[in-house]
Amino acid sequence: MASKLRSLLTVLGIIIGVAAVIIIFAVGKSAQKLIVDQIKGVGSNLIAVMPGASEDEGPPASVMGISITTLTYSDLNAIRNSTAIPEIEAGAGYVNGTVGISQKEVDLNASLTGTTASYVDVENAEVAAGRFFNLDEEKNISRVAVLGDGIAKDLFEENDPVGKKIKIKDQNFTVIGVFKKRSSGGFGVANQDDGVFVPLKSAQKLILGIEHLGYIRLKISDAGINKLVEAEVASVLRREHNIQDILDDDFTVRDQAAAIEILDQITDVLRYFLLAVGSISLLVGGIGIMNIMLIVINQRMREIGLRKAVGARDADIVAQFLIESVTISSIGGIVGIIAGVTISFLISVSAEALGYTWSFIISPFSIITAALISVAIGVIFGIYPAKKAAKISPMESLRYE
Repeated sequence: MASKLRSLLTVLGIIIGVAAVIIIFAVGKSAQKLIVDQIKGVGSNLIAVMPGASEDEGPPASVMGISITTLTYSDLNAIRNSTAIPEIEAGAGYVNGTVGISQKEVDLNASLTGTTASYVDVENAEVAAGRFFNLDEEKNISRVAVLGDGIAKDLFEENDPVGKKIKIKDQNFTVIGVFKKRSSGGFGVANQDDGVFVPLKSAQKLILGIEHLGYIRLKISDAGINKLVEAEVASVLRREHNIQDILDDDFTVRDQAAAIEILDQITDVLRYFLLAVGSISLLVGGIGIMNIMLIVINQRMREIGLRKAVGARDADIVAQFLIESVTISSIGGIVGIIAGVTISFLISVSAEALGYTWSFIISPFSIITAALISVAIGVIFGIYPAKKAAKISPMESLRYE
């Protein structure tokens, strides 16, 4: 209380660290729930085929952003045309990218999805105006595009975009349809509202300059037979790729439930990594407490000597300075928890205002963890100064100027 500014600066590191822990837990969990809910909203009777092999419990490398070119349009046709898998109702191939899109004075970057005519069946997508492209346009490198609801408003405001021209990268395309507002994507699928959709071959040849597929999604008649269909799809792809040994697979077949599990694993790793980064400020705050306590000992040398001269034991001196250290860190912890919860709530409100279905999630575990960490920091970083104070002899302390 005698050195308010110094105490405030000491506590600041703990406040920032504890608030960071709360925010990372809250925002990470909310974002994870948002993504998983979007995937579940597309349906549970979907199977994804991704390029690149993977372990049974892990994601393929393509999920981590590594470009793998082992999946092709002919693979998609082989799966769709296979008489051994009658349970497949529809299948769509996808390629994705981020490109510049312009229309008169409007120029912006947007997510591009090149896909097949069966996209609307696989994704249960609805066209609000115009139409989706057909099989002929899919195969003939047609320059037609369908816009998501959000990007249609960005480009054309309230005007009807159907029949109008847009430029994607350096190519002119005609808008033939606009999707109904949906605000959800699936595993590997960009938010439909903010995307531009063009025929698969057009995206590959005219815009992205590639031959391979990013992934395939299959809609089956019954979610209860996912594993059976997965095995049949894998057999078809092994024949297409001339693979004899299952260990040589250059693809991964997963259902929606497995995709959700993988996504949980990835987001958990990212969340705990960010948590570790946020905890660095707690370490810095702890070092700050130790430095201040060492300074305080020098300033209160005569007080220590006087207490010891009238009978205080070493344990009493240790307890005095340890209690002060824990008190400082605990105050920082309490303020940090309040700040973290408040900021997390404001982030939730902001996300809702932007149109996301964002849940405000505060885990009791994160609050308890933050409180315990703040107390632990006070103890850990207060022990050394407290023991140093206890070792000072009364004679030296009373003579100290």
